[in-house]
Amino acid sequence: MKTDDLINLLAQDAPVRMRIGKVLTLAVVAGILISGGIFFAMIGFRADIDTAMETVRVLFQDVVTIALAETACAVVFRIGRPGASLRLWGWTLLLAPILLLAAAAVEMAVTPADSWSARMIGHNARFCLTLIPLLSIGPLACFLFALRQGAPEKPGAAGAVAGLAASGIAATFYASNCTDDSPLFVLLWYPIAIAMVTAVGYVLGKGLLRW
Repeated sequence: MKTDDLINLLAQDAPVRMRIGKVLTLAVVAGILISGGIFFAMIGFRADIDTAMETVRVLFQDVVTIALAETACAVVFRIGRPGASLRLWGWTLLLAPILLLAAAAVEMAVTPADSWSARMIGHNARFCLTLIPLLSIGPLACFLFALRQGAPEKPGAAGAVAGLAASGIAATFYASNCTDDSPLFVLLWYPIAIAMVTAVGYVLGKGLLRW
């Protein structure tokens, strides 16, 4: 049998799948809708959201979480394609941590040292560690389903990045409810919650994304 005939035969037998870019786009939209639906149904905005959104702290907090969501989603779009280079895109994941570290440094420069601990501990740590993972469930499931339509070379890494993107979306919603606006609080508790989701994504990715 000629090679071209064999390829055509295999193509006829193979299941039809959507293009990975399209299915990942749908996953992003679906993930945001699911996370947003849970947020508005169960949690909602903080009581003073109107005035809070006028402050630099709250706005910058949104900038950090949105930067994380956008850069991680961009990497998800690349990691689902075998052979795609991640070198440049991987570096973009440092944007959100760098912004957060800069904000924390400014906070420490303009506030008394004896207030740093209280600002870092805050009052909503348990909600942060609970609600960000909760709001990540929908987006993570959508990303994992979408990545199964592709062919990630490193299933564990793909799952971890999916978890990172999902937690970025979740953290953006949660930030609208959290009343601890200090960058020191965000620097301590948000990464812990995000790391939890990323770890779950890694484990699930190793099992679900192998091919």
